[in-house]
Amino acid sequence: MAHDHSHGSQNYGKAFGIGITLNTIYVGVELYYGFMVNSSALVADAAHNASDVFSLILAWAAIKIATKRPSKRYTYGLRKTTILASMINGIIIIGAAGLIAYDAIQKFQNPAEISGNLVMIVAAIGLVVNTGTAFLFWKGSKGDLNIRGAFLHMAADAGVTLGVLLGGLAIKYTGLTWIDPALSLVIVLVILYSAWGLLRDSVKIAIDAVPKNIDIDEVEKFLMDIEGVEEVHDLHIWAMSTTETALSTHLVVPDGHEDQFIYDIREQLHEKYEITHTTLQIEKEFGDKEYKPYQGLE
Repeated sequence: MAHDHSHGSQNYGKAFGIGITLNTIYVGVELYYGFMVNSSALVADAAHNASDVFSLILAWAAIKIATKRPSKRYTYGLRKTTILASMINGIIIIGAAGLIAYDAIQKFQNPAEISGNLVMIVAAIGLVVNTGTAFLFWKGSKGDLNIRGAFLHMAADAGVTLGVLLGGLAIKYTGLTWIDPALSLVIVLVILYSAWGLLRDSVKIAIDAVPKNIDIDEVEKFLMDIEGVEEVHDLHIWAMSTTETALSTHLVVPDGHEDQFIYDIREQLHEKYEITHTTLQIEKEFGDKEYKPYQGLE
């Protein structure tokens, strides 16, 4: 049935626990050796990983909060906390990028000797940790913006850590200390790229935009093609959480309808468009003349 919701993101508790634990340990290791060898790239990557640990905690907490039952005050429950978590994560990442860029610029002005071997060893550990954690969220990233945020954090970290490892190799054989802060600036660009998409999508669904995987014109045509429906108006589609979509609309059905008519529409909307909450108002005629039939997006 259309109201049997899919809460797949709730099944990622173990993945979050493993990811948070491994990355917290690695942040400590990376910070220790980053300061010990004065590596801007390692410290920058550690700062990025630390922000990602916080982001994982935030995403996990949002999923837990979103499972709370609806109440008289919060009649939809607290599902939108997953959307807020995605938005906050994007903002956190951008803030971390600013701090990393500042540190890199300082290192350009005051270069220091760096151990390429140690940078490579620490980065190699991080590559294993980040890649492994990313795979924990890969499957769920396709259908849940909150899980997607966790996956993007870890995938970006894996790419960045690979860059740090290659940078350590370059420093070892060339002795060029400017490679380290230059890598930090590359890290910043990677961070900003991943954060912008996450923040953009989060803001859109936070203000009730139609989810990007749904074509509202196609949904309107589907409803219009149902036998007995003569008009569709006040069609609204919005995200209730990062995994659930709602729809409400008025259908003009002059010949009336049976209860099964509504159930069938709900079921088809669920199967075709993954719309889990459907509210239909059936009218025998277009009663309020102030309304205009839905004309699609401009």
